[in-house]
Amino acid sequence: MKRTFLAFLMSVLLLPAADAQTGAVVYSLPRTTVNVRVEAQREAFTAGPYAPYAQKYLGVAARTQSGTTYTLLNITLTPYVEADPAARFTVSIPEKSTVNFLQLCAQGLVVMSDNYTGKPAAWRFAGESGAERFEGLDPLGNLGKETTTLYKAVKTDEGYERVPVTQDQVVEKSPDRKAADAAQIIFSLREKRQQIATGDTDATFSGEALQAAIDEITRLEEKYLSLFYGIKEISTEEKSFDVTPTSDNKNQTYPAFRISDAKGLLPASASEGKAVTLEFQKEELSSPETGAVDRTKETVVRYRIPAITRCRVVRDGQVLLENRLPVYQLGEVSTMPLNALISK
Repeated sequence: MKRTFLAFLMSVLLLPAADAQTGAVVYSLPRTTVNVRVEAQREAFTAGPYAPYAQKYLGVAARTQSGTTYTLLNITLTPYVEADPAARFTVSIPEKSTVNFLQLCAQGLVVMSDNYTGKPAAWRFAGESGAERFEGLDPLGNLGKETTTLYKAVKTDEGYERVPVTQDQVVEKSPDRKAADAAQIIFSLREKRQQIATGDTDATFSGEALQAAIDEITRLEEKYLSLFYGIKEISTEEKSFDVTPTSDNKNQTYPAFRISDAKGLLPASASEGKAVTLEFQKEELSSPETGAVDRTKETVVRYRIPAITRCRVVRDGQVLLENRLPVYQLGEVSTMPLNALISK
């Protein structure tokens, strides 16, 4: 085993070095793009059809307006470096140079090629159904009996006399009547659950049967309670957005994305929702000491020194997150003599 490892190690060490880059080389200076990853919680609420009667029959007021709201849960800032298409330069590498110019990519000084990292399209939530979610929950049906008192004239020895006559009619229940029926079922279920739990019933329950009976009664109670207090569904949505700062932006404030109660997380270009912005505040960069070398008489390579910034995520004037991030394009461009980077 040891001999095999030593043989492999020697083969790696004795591999020939990569050919050095010679001739004209086009390179780009790096720039920083900040990826903003956002996680939001979505609450979809559908009001119950009997919500206006919750206070009357159950003693507790219910929310009467349906709606969807989004709440920010988590924001992550991730800077990554890419080639700046607005800062491209050409340099000629002498022949027989022994240092590969491409190695400077690893130092963060230059970026040799543009690249693109594809991101999958984010899934958007489908629209939620509305009042039809409560169909079939009327506990005692949609029709009821109504007794009406009518009068008819009956001839007697003394003349005509009004005699009351009752008449039963089948009519559609009013929302108030439906709410009263649902509340009656809820109180009946609660009473039945208490009887089963305390053993005050003709039926005998024990072990798993007792728990199953209580669970079923609880399920039915929650089903009818939803007619008053509505249905609430909680889910999450994740999306990411890219922000690329530019040096010509004086206040260094950029819209990152928007959040809308109707459509959730939206790109900054959307016309609806509240904007969430990124703000960059540069830390001062001290001036380097200058030497006596005349850069105009020799070939130089340009590179960027990134500015260290305080990056803030702001919504409605409130700072949600603050981080220190290096941003190349907000820093300064310096030069290095080419002969310091290569040898012959």
